[in-house]
Amino acid sequence: MPADIHQFLIVFTAYIIAAGSPGPSNMRIMGVAMHEGRKAALALASGVVSGSIFWGVMAATGVSAVLKTYPDALVALQIFGGLYLIFLALKAAKAAASPDRLTAVEEDRAQPSMPALYRRGLLMHLMNPKSILAWIALMTLGLGPGATTATVVVILAGCALLSVSIFCGYAVLFSTRPMVRLYRRARRWIEGALAISFGFAGVKLLLL
Repeated sequence: MPADIHQFLIVFTAYIIAAGSPGPSNMRIMGVAMHEGRKAALALASGVVSGSIFWGVMAATGVSAVLKTYPDALVALQIFGGLYLIFLALKAAKAAASPDRLTAVEEDRAQPSMPALYRRGLLMHLMNPKSILAWIALMTLGLGPGATTATVVVILAGCALLSVSIFCGYAVLFSTRPMVRLYRRARRWIEGALAISFGFAGVKLLLL
């Protein structure tokens, strides 16, 4: 059992680093939290969490082996994912280029519904092949020759809890008043950073 606990700690630490480090999903959650509020950010984060758990289950049930056997499937995923991230980059760039005086009018516009935000977060994570590759690495790291079903369940459950804590934590933290004030002062810089982040990730996926 001590050996299992040590292995779990290694997997969970690797997941925290992978999920918690700045990336397209986290950056988008931060932007929505500061711009549209906590509820909207939590809806988006819930979609991201669902996407992460989906890829975890897929990796645990051996779908990763199918992707290795049929690399064209992964290539297609990379293309769609790259194009989607570039689309998000263009939206962020447009927002960054808009005059500051438009922000006062934005509150009058119809905000996306909670289901729409959830689908957006889910799609963003499902279209990112890095997610399945990260889960393949985690499962390889955590599942040795003597691994049991219980081991798989503990890894998935632990990473699911961490996923909720990390992504929803971003949503809560960046929807606080200080962060909202920061967004209002640095809106164009933040949207510009989002555009660069999405664009870089999208181009990188297309060039893999």
